[in-house]
Amino acid sequence: MTNSCRLHLARYVSALALALLLSRERSVVAQAPYQPAPENLQARREFQDMKFGMFIHWGIYSVLGDGEWVFHNRKLKVDEYNRLPAFFDPEKFDAKAWVSLAKAAGMKYITITSRHHDGFAMFDSKVSDWNIVARTPYKKDPLKMLADECHRQGIKLFFYYSQLDWHNPDYYPRGRTEWDNGRPDHGDWNAYLDTYMDGQLTELLTNYGPIGGIWFDGMWDKPNADWHLDKTYALIHKLQPAALIIPNHHQTPRPGEDVQTFERDLPGENTAGFNTTYVSTHLPLEMCDTLNENWGFNIGDSRYKSAEELERRLIRAAGNNSNLLLNIGPYPNGDIDPQFVTRLQAVGSWLSKYGDLIYGTRGGPIPPGDWGVTTQKDDKIYVHVLNWGSPLLALAPIQDKILAAHLLTDGASINFTQTADGVVLNVPAQQKENPDRIIVLKVSTTK
Repeated sequence: MTNSCRLHLARYVSALALALLLSRERSVVAQAPYQPAPENLQARREFQDMKFGMFIHWGIYSVLGDGEWVFHNRKLKVDEYNRLPAFFDPEKFDAKAWVSLAKAAGMKYITITSRHHDGFAMFDSKVSDWNIVARTPYKKDPLKMLADECHRQGIKLFFYYSQLDWHNPDYYPRGRTEWDNGRPDHGDWNAYLDTYMDGQLTELLTNYGPIGGIWFDGMWDKPNADWHLDKTYALIHKLQPAALIIPNHHQTPRPGEDVQTFERDLPGENTAGFNTTYVSTHLPLEMCDTLNENWGFNIGDSRYKSAEELERRLIRAAGNNSNLLLNIGPYPNGDIDPQFVTRLQAVGSWLSKYGDLIYGTRGGPIPPGDWGVTTQKDDKIYVHVLNWGSPLLALAPIQDKILAAHLLTDGASINFTQTADGVVLNVPAQQKENPDRIIVLKVSTTK
């Protein structure tokens, strides 16, 4: 081998070694665990304390009165769906009325669809003209009005954002919900994620003041795809460190995610058939459900849950250490169904009396059951008896010593027995006007 060859070989080996070193360094950086900022950790605690939020599904699909999946369910073509924005003119939209209703219901935050699976932006997006300002006769940005009103009334605002897109041709390859809607059989997946989606997220995180976070949906359409989550999550946390990332992907939480949410299920349950039964022990929890049966406005849906049923769901969510995000689907003109209003106001009235047993609590030490749940705050355990007809209720053992027990409504003492095997409570008969018999256990937290 000549000296020249030896020199070239040495340079090649050195370059290769340097490349491998840089590769290892990049790998270490990429695999480094996510470290939430102090503002983020504080936001998580505040989120857990809020317990009750309003979910709003509202978009151009509301015009057809057949739910938010109408584009897919009717197998419409893109050219056909493109006609829909011309009919969306929500002249009765009133941000103050919407936020005031959430506040009257005792809700502490709002999560609204900034963009659903049809890809239509309900805000003034410069990334694409497929948005409410450019395509509808309304010509205004309702999310800006809502954000301003939320800031005025002290309600946290979260933006739902669909990662799935039935309209954008760059959402390619297609996912599970694919149908022939006239899009070309090619697209630029990286451009869709890095330019289109991250561009719109940047708009939402820079043009609307401080927001509570981003509520993602739709990743289940392509669960094995590379969604560039590290990049997108880092962008969100950089633009607003306190913003929480809440992914509705029905999977075990991933690095960079701040809340675990469950769709139509309590944490750990899977009656809906798509939720994971894994429950995080270090992230705040949330469950979302509907006030009637649909998320978006459906003109044929009159199956409204009663105020009592909604109160029970809120209690069970809190007893499972979870928030309840309760959905309404406003009319296309911006009005809210009066049936929603009366029920939410009734729940708000109940919370005005019993909110201390919900807000700021954590799931209690006794496992939830069909009988009911427990919540806890400081040295008080609240036993919520929801479904029990016998005069004695046997519960699992707890570590803390019970000092006293009384009925919340009238302060009457409750007889109890505490042993190493469990706790037995004397339960009063249920009152028809109140779905929740609440027994307060004062405990000694000294070990």
